[in-house]
Amino acid sequence: MDTYRHEIIVAGGGFTGVAAAVAAAREGRDVLLVEKSGFLGGAATNCLVNPFMNYFCKDMETGESTPINRGFFEEILNELKAMGGLHENKRTFNEEYLKIVLDRLCAKYNVKVLLHTIITDVIKEGDRITYLEAYSTGQKLKLAAECFIDASGDANLAALAGCDFQLGREEDGLCQPMTLCLRIANITAKNIRELRPYMNEMFNKLQAEGKIKNPRENILFFEHMSEGVIHFNTTRIIKKNPTNPFDLSYAEAAAREQGLELLNFLKEYVPGFENATLIMTAAEIGVRESRKVIGEYVLQAEDLLECKQFEDSVARGAYEVDIHNPSGTGTVIKRLPEGKYYTIPYRSLVPLKVSNMLVAGRCISSSHEAQSAYRVIPIVCCIGEGAGTAAAVFVENKNGAMKEVDIKEVQRRLTKHNALY
Repeated sequence: MDTYRHEIIVAGGGFTGVAAAVAAAREGRDVLLVEKSGFLGGAATNCLVNPFMNYFCKDMETGESTPINRGFFEEILNELKAMGGLHENKRTFNEEYLKIVLDRLCAKYNVKVLLHTIITDVIKEGDRITYLEAYSTGQKLKLAAECFIDASGDANLAALAGCDFQLGREEDGLCQPMTLCLRIANITAKNIRELRPYMNEMFNKLQAEGKIKNPRENILFFEHMSEGVIHFNTTRIIKKNPTNPFDLSYAEAAAREQGLELLNFLKEYVPGFENATLIMTAAEIGVRESRKVIGEYVLQAEDLLECKQFEDSVARGAYEVDIHNPSGTGTVIKRLPEGKYYTIPYRSLVPLKVSNMLVAGRCISSSHEAQSAYRVIPIVCCIGEGAGTAAAVFVENKNGAMKEVDIKEVQRRLTKHNALY
């Protein structure tokens, strides 16, 4: 088995992982980014999660909305815009351009990228990871490093390393529903938003009659970069475990059936959809929630709703608590006070049982309710940037454990790169 050695290894090439890898590499560290797919982007490219959820905060003095997720996320936005891949609304984007942008940024900062690679095991000595075992194209690989970042979304690395975690919500372990996003074209309706009330009324009527099986309470859709194409985020698979391979396989097929059910409903009942055609479903079903690693601090919904400012913060967020019912119909929304934002503490990135690893993204240490807010792309990207910067400081200062990292130094370096925390 060939051994490849680096200072820092990041598992997962979504926004979180790319941000973590770039943040560490721009500090001069030797970084390897490992991704299971043939491209970077994670949920945005694999699962068609689009558009970016709110990353703005209103300035109460000027009344202007300003971005609070900046740093490397803003660099991605600027590159997308320059390529023509960002809508004028600053939220909708073209994921094909995004793949190229992320490739180029990794190359710019000298991040080594390993695609088509699955991590199969974690080898430890005491509380430290020494190397990972991985598989790619018929080969077994040994990946060694001084420290590791789990940006896999599902906390796969942490689970293999023996970390404790909470799956789903605390009372019954159920996770937020999985959703397969899809795109429908040949839509001639001039203003689809005006059709929303009628569309939902008919959808609910057919649900009550048993003609629509999808348990979601309404039809959620967004505009697309292309004319005549609408992006739908409407399928809902409930009471299945995203970390169970059999449940996950069931969810993929069941969601495709729901997508076809939605298309047929729109064609039959909604004006302007008579000639609609399904042009694509995502390559993977979207997972909102799965494992959340137990760390030095378990972030709570109250911390976010009260807009707590942590001294060891590494990222900010302005997206609200948004819980899609794990057991059926309904979505719970709890909004933030206007003009306020919350912060993400570094301690929530530090797992209890492994001294040379951080977790980043939607799998950090938190409650089910809190996770529903910070899980969105702009925020997890900034969490990744914080994790990568901390990993660089860890290696540079030869800290004994991740929890010993000088957070003030991490914050100083984040400030240097226009990141807000």
